Amino acid sequence: MKPFKRRVEKKTDYKARLALLKSDKPRLVVRRYNRNIRIQIIEYGRNGDRTIVEVNSSKMKNGWNGHPGNLPSAYLAGYEAGLAALSRQITDAVLDMGLQTSTKGNAIYAAAKGAADAGLQIPLGEETQPDESRVKGSHISEETARKFEEVLEKMKSK
Repeated sequence: MKPFKRRVEKKTDYKARLALLKSDKPRLVVRRYNRNIRIQIIEYGRNGDRTIVEVNSSKMKNGWNGHPGNLPSAYLAGYEAGLAALSRQITDAVLDMGLQTSTKGNAIYAAAKGAADAGLQIPLGEETQPDESRVKGSHISEETARKFEEVLEKMKSK
Protein backbone atom coordinates (compact mmCIF):
# COMPACT_ATOMS: atom_id res chain seq x y z
CA MET A 1 0.00 0.00 0.00
CA LYS A 2 1.35 3.41 -1.00
CA PRO A 3 1.31 6.07 1.78
CA PHE A 4 -0.55 9.31 1.35
CA LYS A 5 1.52 11.93 -0.47
CA ARG A 6 0.77 14.73 2.03
CA ARG A 7 1.79 12.48 4.94
CA VAL A 8 5.12 11.68 3.30
CA GLU A 9 5.71 15.41 2.64
CA LYS A 10 4.88 16.12 6.33
CA LYS A 11 2.06 18.48 5.37
CA THR A 12 -0.94 16.66 6.91
CA ASP A 13 -1.46 14.69 10.10
CA TYR A 14 -4.43 12.57 9.03
CA LYS A 15 -5.07 11.22 12.54
CA ALA A 16 -5.47 14.75 13.93
CA ARG A 17 -7.52 15.81 10.88
CA LEU A 18 -9.93 12.91 11.38
CA ALA A 19 -10.38 13.84 15.04
CA LEU A 20 -11.23 17.43 14.04
CA LEU A 21 -13.67 16.30 11.36
CA LYS A 22 -15.46 13.94 13.78
CA SER A 23 -16.47 16.97 15.85
CA ASP A 24 -18.83 17.87 12.98
CA LYS A 25 -18.08 21.57 13.53
CA PRO A 26 -16.42 24.06 11.20
CA ARG A 27 -12.67 24.40 11.70
CA LEU A 28 -10.98 27.66 12.64
CA VAL A 29 -7.76 27.17 10.69
CA VAL A 30 -4.93 29.47 11.80
CA ARG A 31 -1.67 29.53 9.87
CA ARG A 32 1.22 31.73 10.97
CA TYR A 33 3.81 32.97 8.51
CA ASN A 34 6.74 35.35 9.09
CA ARG A 35 4.91 38.39 7.79
CA ASN A 36 1.23 37.61 8.37
CA ILE A 37 -1.42 35.40 9.91
CA ARG A 38 -4.10 33.68 7.82
CA ILE A 39 -7.35 32.66 9.46
CA GLN A 40 -10.00 30.60 7.71
CA ILE A 41 -13.29 29.05 8.75
CA ILE A 42 -13.59 25.81 6.78
CA GLU A 43 -16.44 23.31 6.58
CA TYR A 44 -15.89 19.71 5.59
CA GLY A 45 -17.63 18.42 2.48
CA ARG A 46 -17.48 15.02 0.82
CA ASN A 47 -16.37 16.64 -2.43
CA GLY A 48 -13.76 18.79 -0.69
CA ASP A 49 -13.53 21.32 2.09
CA ARG A 50 -15.24 24.67 1.63
CA THR A 51 -13.77 27.95 2.89
CA ILE A 52 -16.50 30.17 4.34
CA VAL A 53 -14.44 33.00 5.85
CA GLU A 54 -10.87 34.07 5.18
CA VAL A 55 -8.96 36.89 6.86
CA ASN A 56 -5.32 37.75 6.25
CA SER A 57 -3.65 40.03 8.80
CA SER A 58 -1.72 41.86 6.09
CA LYS A 59 -4.92 42.80 4.22
CA MET A 60 -7.17 43.93 7.07
CA LYS A 61 -9.12 47.10 6.39
CA ASN A 62 -9.80 48.13 9.96
CA GLY A 63 -7.14 50.83 10.31
CA TRP A 64 -4.43 48.66 11.85
CA ASN A 65 -1.05 49.63 10.43
CA GLY A 66 1.22 47.65 12.76
CA HIS A 67 3.33 44.68 11.70
CA PRO A 68 0.94 42.02 10.33
CA GLY A 69 2.78 39.12 11.96
CA ASN A 70 2.69 40.07 15.65
CA LEU A 71 0.29 39.19 18.48
CA PRO A 72 -1.97 42.28 18.24
CA SER A 73 -2.40 41.68 14.50
CA ALA A 74 -3.23 38.02 15.11
CA TYR A 75 -5.85 38.96 17.73
CA LEU A 76 -7.45 41.60 15.48
CA ALA A 77 -7.51 39.21 12.51
CA GLY A 78 -9.13 36.57 14.72
CA TYR A 79 -11.67 39.12 15.95
CA GLU A 80 -12.49 40.09 12.36
CA ALA A 81 -12.83 36.42 11.36
CA GLY A 82 -15.11 35.80 14.35
CA LEU A 83 -17.38 38.70 13.37
CA ALA A 84 -17.49 37.49 9.75
CA ALA A 85 -18.35 33.96 10.88
CA LEU A 86 -21.16 35.20 13.12
CA SER A 87 -22.59 37.21 10.22
CA ARG A 88 -22.79 33.92 8.29
CA GLN A 89 -24.63 32.17 11.19
CA ILE A 90 -21.59 30.15 12.30
CA THR A 91 -21.64 30.12 16.08
CA ASP A 92 -18.99 27.55 17.02
CA ALA A 93 -15.78 26.12 15.65
CA VAL A 94 -12.82 24.00 16.66
CA LEU A 95 -9.22 25.25 16.43
CA ASP A 96 -7.10 23.63 13.72
CA MET A 97 -3.45 24.64 14.00
CA GLY A 98 -2.13 22.02 11.62
CA LEU A 99 1.46 20.88 12.14
CA GLN A 100 2.52 24.13 13.79
CA THR A 101 4.19 23.94 17.18
CA SER A 102 1.91 24.66 20.11
CA THR A 103 3.55 27.17 22.45
CA LYS A 104 1.79 28.90 25.33
CA GLY A 105 0.64 32.39 24.33
CA ASN A 106 1.72 32.33 20.69
CA ALA A 107 0.04 34.09 17.77
CA ILE A 108 -2.15 31.07 16.96
CA TYR A 109 -3.81 31.27 20.37
CA ALA A 110 -4.04 35.07 20.10
CA ALA A 111 -6.01 34.67 16.86
CA ALA A 112 -8.28 32.04 18.45
CA LYS A 113 -8.80 34.32 21.48
CA GLY A 114 -9.79 37.15 19.12
CA ALA A 115 -12.38 34.94 17.42
CA ALA A 116 -13.69 33.78 20.79
CA ASP A 117 -13.93 37.36 22.07
CA ALA A 118 -15.94 38.24 18.95
CA GLY A 119 -18.54 35.67 20.06
CA LEU A 120 -17.48 32.47 18.31
CA GLN A 121 -17.63 29.44 20.64
CA ILE A 122 -14.17 27.84 20.55
CA PRO A 123 -12.90 25.42 23.20
CA LEU A 124 -9.71 27.06 24.52
CA GLY A 125 -7.80 26.46 27.71
CA GLU A 126 -6.95 29.51 29.81
CA GLU A 127 -3.36 28.32 30.23
CA THR A 128 -2.61 28.52 26.49
CA GLN A 129 -3.91 32.04 25.89
CA PRO A 130 -1.49 34.97 25.80
CA ASP A 131 -1.46 37.66 28.50
CA GLU A 132 -3.79 40.60 27.91
CA SER A 133 -0.85 43.05 27.89
CA ARG A 134 0.87 41.09 25.11
CA VAL A 135 -2.33 40.90 23.08
CA LYS A 136 -2.68 44.68 23.31
CA GLY A 137 0.94 45.17 22.25
CA SER A 138 2.18 46.77 25.47
CA HIS A 139 5.38 44.71 25.16
CA ILE A 140 6.07 46.43 21.81
CA SER A 141 5.33 50.07 22.68
CA GLU A 142 2.73 52.30 24.29
CA GLU A 143 1.87 53.67 20.83
CA THR A 144 1.07 50.14 19.62
CA ALA A 145 -1.15 49.50 22.65
CA ARG A 146 -3.00 52.81 22.09
CA LYS A 147 -3.52 52.08 18.37
CA PHE A 148 -4.71 48.55 19.22
CA GLU A 149 -7.38 49.94 21.58
CA GLU A 150 -8.56 52.43 18.91
CA VAL A 151 -8.87 49.75 16.23
CA LEU A 152 -10.62 47.31 18.57
CA GLU A 153 -13.17 49.94 19.63
CA LYS A 154 -13.75 50.77 15.95
CA MET A 155 -14.37 47.09 15.18
CA LYS A 156 -16.74 46.68 18.14
CA SER A 157 -18.81 49.69 17.11
CA LYS A 158 -19.58 48.27 13.64
